[in-house]
Amino acid sequence: MNRLTMGALACVVALTATVASAEEVQVAVAANFAAPMERIAAEFAKDTGHKAVLSVGATGKFYAQIKNGAPFDVLLSADDETPAKLAAEGDGLADSRFTYAIGRLVLWSSKAGVVDPAGEVLKKGDFKHLAVANPKLAPYGAAAYDTLRKLGLLETLTPRFVTGENIAQTFQFVATGNAELGFVALSQVQVPGKPAEGSQWIVPASMHAPIKQDAVLLKKAAQNPAALALLKYLRGDTAGKIINSFGYER
Repeated sequence: MNRLTMGALACVVALTATVASAEEVQVAVAANFAAPMERIAAEFAKDTGHKAVLSVGATGKFYAQIKNGAPFDVLLSADDETPAKLAAEGDGLADSRFTYAIGRLVLWSSKAGVVDPAGEVLKKGDFKHLAVANPKLAPYGAAAYDTLRKLGLLETLTPRFVTGENIAQTFQFVATGNAELGFVALSQVQVPGKPAEGSQWIVPASMHAPIKQDAVLLKKAAQNPAALALLKYLRGDTAGKIINSFGYER
C-alpha cells in the first residue's frame, strides 16, 4: 500500500471516528442571544462535529417547559436567576452554571433621528407607542422597567407600552413600525458585518441591574458529551469573540 493510499485511509478512519462520536445537544436559547448563538453553533459543529439544535424563546417560558419535562439539555438564559433556581430545584447541575454573556439594553428606533444619543426622547414624549418586553418573562423587560423608574417616567409612559412576550417580539414591534421606539437588546441592533440602522441610545449599565446571562446543564444531560462540549466551547476564545462582536460583555 503506497503512502497516498495509506494517507487517504487514515483520513477516512479519522472522519468515521468523528462522525461516530458526534452527538446532538438540545439548547434552549434566550431570544436576545439567537443571532450570536447561530454563529457559535455553526463554529461548534465545524470544530467538534457535534450539532447544537437551537430553540429560541423567552426565559420564563423555558423555565415552565423544563419543569414540565421539555427535552432540553442546556439552557442559555437571559438572566442568572433562572439557572440558579433550576439548580436549586434539582433540574440543573449547580456546578455547571456560569455567566456566558452580560447583556446591554438599548432604546432603539428603526428610523434615523427618532432616538437621540442621550435618550431625551423619553422625556419629550414625541411618540405614541413604546415597545417593552414583559418584565415577568424577559430580563431585558425588567431592565427597561428599572431604567424608566430611575428616570421617573414609568407611570407616565406605561399607557403607551406595547408589550412583547420576549425580546424578539419586542424588536419586531419596533422594526415593523408598530411602535416608534422600544427597549431591545444591543445584540439585536449591533450585528457584525451589517451597518447600523435607525437611531439608538445605549442605556448606561448603572440604570438597571446587570443583565447577567447564565448557562446551565440540565440534569438529564449530565452524560451527554455534546452538551458538555458546548458549555466548554462557550467559555473559549472562538465563542468569546462572537459574543463580544454583538455588543455583549463577558
